[in-house]
Amino acid sequence: MGKKAPQGWRTVLRRRDAVRWELPTDYLSGMRVPGLIFADEAMIDSMAGDMAIQQVANMATLPGIVGNALAMPDIHWGYGFPIGGVAAMRPEDGVVSPGGVGFDINCGVRLLRTNLHERAVRDRLPDIVNQLFRDVPTGLGRRGKRRGKTTNIEGALAAGARWAVDQGHGLPDDLEAIELGGCLPGADPAQVSQRARQRGAPQLGSLGSGNHFLEVQTVETIADETAARAFGITEPGQVVLSIHTGSRGLGHQVCQESLGVMQRAMTQYGIDVPDRQLACAPIRSPEGQAYLGAMAAAANFAFANRQTITDRVRRAFQHVLGRSQPDIDIGVVYDVAHNIAKMEQHRVNGSEVELCVHRKGATRALPAGDPEVPATYRAVGQPVLIPGDMGRYSYILVGQERARAETFASTCHGAGRVLSRGAAKRKLAGVNLAKMLQQQGIFVRAQSKSGLLEEASDAYKDVREVVNVVEQAGIARVVARVRPLGVIKG
Repeated sequence: MGKKAPQGWRTVLRRRDAVRWELPTDYLSGMRVPGLIFADEAMIDSMAGDMAIQQVANMATLPGIVGNALAMPDIHWGYGFPIGGVAAMRPEDGVVSPGGVGFDINCGVRLLRTNLHERAVRDRLPDIVNQLFRDVPTGLGRRGKRRGKTTNIEGALAAGARWAVDQGHGLPDDLEAIELGGCLPGADPAQVSQRARQRGAPQLGSLGSGNHFLEVQTVETIADETAARAFGITEPGQVVLSIHTGSRGLGHQVCQESLGVMQRAMTQYGIDVPDRQLACAPIRSPEGQAYLGAMAAAANFAFANRQTITDRVRRAFQHVLGRSQPDIDIGVVYDVAHNIAKMEQHRVNGSEVELCVHRKGATRALPAGDPEVPATYRAVGQPVLIPGDMGRYSYILVGQERARAETFASTCHGAGRVLSRGAAKRKLAGVNLAKMLQQQGIFVRAQSKSGLLEEASDAYKDVREVVNVVEQAGIARVVARVRPLGVIKG
């Protein structure tokens, strides 16, 4: 892991401004670039003794890294990279690291908007949540409704959300509001093992466990009416939904298998890293290309998974409310990946260059005018979706120009944990969390009481504080805040 984390990071970090902290290259031998952490004072102080900032230093030693090794304000300890870590590598001499993407490849969030008002669903909320819980499988290893053979997911690996739409799981218009149109280029399904396919095929259309969720939400406040209208967010009280899940067992298996290959590759290519969890290979090596092809295929499976769940959400609302899809009008606002590495164009030292950008628990945040922003949003910028916890609120933001200039167009992806799952369960032992939430007007369904305790508000930072940092930094701007009405947890 490199150096032991100090008891207080203020003795090491150099403060640039209210929300930017530099980790200098002389902190750890081998650092090629500085670290840059986005956080307020309280966040830095709360990380005393934490290894997450140490992991930023470790990231900065990777061959080919450019700019800064970045950490977003939801930073916490992860495998290899910290959760909230961003790093960009030159393709000619840089590396790709599975630990910089994570085990849940393309874990991401999709936001759906409806033309329903909270008043119209409040009395039917238990019915809606129960129907969603029946229709969208949750929990560790839970199977989706689709009982296909492994060969049935070939299209999902190659074409992502478009394959799901072609299979009848959604609308062609959905694809316009998904990062990359719901398909990461460069996918090579041949690099996905039979074991990964066997794990993934039965899980298509399922949430999984841990922090994955499906939430029925209501718009609480609107801060930017122009951007909100562009996103289809029209008024407080409007019902929206968030889906948070990824590539399930398939992505986990791809990562697990790739780590072994990368460990051997480092010896072959003479690469030395301070933490074996940063196992990597040159981007242009056979091992690097094989991982990128398998990772892209797993990312496409995740896009197809969220698309399939979207179809089930629509059908559940139709069933409970007795109304058709055109009448309810459930549409995709945006779908963005959290855990991914992809080739992108960025300006470095005044020149446009191609880089392999790793985002681990971080999302893209493109500003207005960027050609990759969907045409309907291009005048305002890309929707940025930052979920909080199931007892408080989540945020919709929009990307800003400074993100393009400073963070490779990246921002945070959520609130960030402050308690481990075990610590949360110990702290809340004996608490009936579902009953407490229901008293707040939030109806919850989960596979287990212990799993619910792991995801309590106490386990997370207040996402408002995280969002305040990215706003102060000029990376993204708040458009609206939403709060939960009903929650499905794994």
